[in-house]
Amino acid sequence: MKIHLFQFFALAGGFCISSVIGQANPIPESCQTGGIALGCQAWSFKEFTVLEAIDKTAAAGGKVIEFFPGQKLSPDQPELKFDQNATDEMIATVKARLEKDGVRAVNYGVTSIPKDEAGARKIFEFAKKLDLYGITTESVDAIDTIEKLVKEYDIRVGFHDHPRRDKDPGYKMWDPNYIMSVVKDRDARIGSCADIGHWFHSGLDPVDCLKILQGRIISTHLKDEDSDFKVVPFGTGKINFPAVFAELKRQHFVGNASIEYEANWKNNVTDVAECVGFVRGLAAK
Repeated sequence: MKIHLFQFFALAGGFCISSVIGQANPIPESCQTGGIALGCQAWSFKEFTVLEAIDKTAAAGGKVIEFFPGQKLSPDQPELKFDQNATDEMIATVKARLEKDGVRAVNYGVTSIPKDEAGARKIFEFAKKLDLYGITTESVDAIDTIEKLVKEYDIRVGFHDHPRRDKDPGYKMWDPNYIMSVVKDRDARIGSCADIGHWFHSGLDPVDCLKILQGRIISTHLKDEDSDFKVVPFGTGKINFPAVFAELKRQHFVGNASIEYEANWKNNVTDVAECVGFVRGLAAK
């Protein structure tokens, strides 16, 4: 029997992941596209509100969404910002739109997590109310607090990478070796939010970076870029996306893959849909 790339991905991921990154509840298979939990980082629609971002994710064919802190809630209530300070009423409004559109919330970030346990706990409580799979951060200094709450809430945390900063040598998150050094001796539910485009922007090979972080990839931010680092639809830029997805499959990755389309901000649903279609096409090969 022939098993396509992402069919194998879906079948293998379910039983292999528990021994690799802990026992946190997996994202349901019904949320997969081509064998991967594919959707949008709401940042792709930052010019719009949370409710509109959910609508646009659904329109583009995404089945999951990752929220970011501070996005306006709705066109009718633009004064309300959606983050860990959201009221239960605001969360209920978002959940109703998610259910209506058939989209699942899976992650939240990139957000700062304070060392202070009370402040950090507010973020984890917010994630719990939304039944999130993970949280994305760069708050390495809060690793002890993060580890305590990861164990308590059974919610995963991925450390995100922005591009290398030539004028800020103290910024190390761009380096997968550094992130691995931070997480390797910690609870297995702590790992990397692998931003593929930012690695490329840093002059790194994204596939090599994924290999360095094997067993610790919690989630991904996906963007293709051309020679000038402009974001373009998957398969039209310089990043070898078939190799990226093949490596994720090899590692039995079952986290969320968030398309982060940082271009054509006011009218990029078609571009995002092209990215979703590219993934479907890979699975069909």
